[in-house]
Amino acid sequence: MRTDTSVTRRPPEPKIARTGPARNGLAAEARRHGKLGKSAKVGNTYVQACPTRLVLDRIADKWTVLILGLLGEGPVRFNQLRREIEGLSQKVLAQTLRKLERDGLVRRTAFPTVPVTVEYALTPLGGTLADTVDALRVWAETHIGQIEAAQRAYDARTAGTSTQKPAAASVRTLPRTAHPA
Repeated sequence: MRTDTSVTRRPPEPKIARTGPARNGLAAEARRHGKLGKSAKVGNTYVQACPTRLVLDRIADKWTVLILGLLGEGPVRFNQLRREIEGLSQKVLAQTLRKLERDGLVRRTAFPTVPVTVEYALTPLGGTLADTVDALRVWAETHIGQIEAAQRAYDARTAGTSTQKPAAASVRTLPRTAHPA
């Protein structure tokens, strides 16, 4: 019986064409904000000037993850989003939705009622992202016990080895004694 000890290597990933209006739009936005020079290359997220980092920054936001998770279930009204996501202020919700709409991930629909009813839904592009982002939420919910255990173990290991400077020693006042003259 022979065992094969050779390492199996996967074929290289196909190159993704990084051209078109989406790429150029992000590059233009990055240039407007001074984050990308005219000669900077686009498509390498490990390069500081890459406009893809703007997108990663947007979708890495905890509110974005939670909003996309709820919108993945179907259209949701603004106030329902606000009620469902505890700790999210009306202002931050509005700002986040506006950014997601600008990025083409969310569609806003206003209905002519009194007061106006506003509903948000994922665009086809947003739908491609929602499942991926929701997987992060599911992972966090699944592994929170392990994360908390690791944090407690770390805190126990590092207790007393703080990098903070120790507090200044308190000055002890001795009782006055009468000195013989």
